[in-house]
Amino acid sequence: MLLQAVAAPVDLQQRVLGGMLPRVSTRDFQFQQFRVRQSASAMKVCTDATVFGAMAPLEPGCRVLDIGAGTGLLALMAAQRGAAQVHAIELDADAANEAADNFACSPWARSLSLAHGDVRDPATHGNGGYQLIICNPPFFADQTLSNDPKRRRARHADQLFIAELLELAGRLLSDQGFFYVLLPCERVPAAVRSAAGEGLYPQCQTDIRGYAHQPGKLSAITFARATGVLIERCLTVYDGPRSYSEQAAAYLGDFLLRFAGAKEE
Repeated sequence: MLLQAVAAPVDLQQRVLGGMLPRVSTRDFQFQQFRVRQSASAMKVCTDATVFGAMAPLEPGCRVLDIGAGTGLLALMAAQRGAAQVHAIELDADAANEAADNFACSPWARSLSLAHGDVRDPATHGNGGYQLIICNPPFFADQTLSNDPKRRRARHADQLFIAELLELAGRLLSDQGFFYVLLPCERVPAAVRSAAGEGLYPQCQTDIRGYAHQPGKLSAITFARATGVLIERCLTVYDGPRSYSEQAAAYLGDFLLRFAGAKEE
């Protein structure tokens, strides 16, 4: 079912939670150019997802598919960065309705669309040809399931496996397109093997860690149809308590309110 975004004003007086992006919050979160309501979605706005969205290999004017939209955060970030069209898919009905509301309240309502349904149903995504497919998928298939069925469905690979995501990406990407996905580091080797079977190859892998002394836990990986030399790097989010690193600030500067004043100076 397609949920149409209809333009509506954004209440810019929404109270913001401190200066740092909370790891997880049930409250609305105000970014510089859009607000995210998140009471219905199992997966809330968090630092990892926001950094992931800010690093996406997106060219202005491209067509983007967001698989597993949740609150719609990644789609909204893509629209702010200049994507011409962003289509999102969300399985959970409550989250889909909330994401559609977030789209409607954004400045890019006409560029954003959302389908409620299973991405494995062709009716949710059309014939493909996307220049970028972005996904922050369910993880931790081998770990204990949550007691919350919505969070379990969003967070675990019991509904959509990485191999299925890669098969879909192989069918829906344009010839020069990118599949950009966030995975736990330990699942990267298996994903790379599965991707090769679909004719997709890693171009860039960024391991994300909280502090410099910590190992990376998540990897943002860009796959494409072309083979080449893999670019490997590490991004450290914080250089101290309540202090973003220079690396992270470079990506988050156009999104978080704490950086808005610095741009005006």
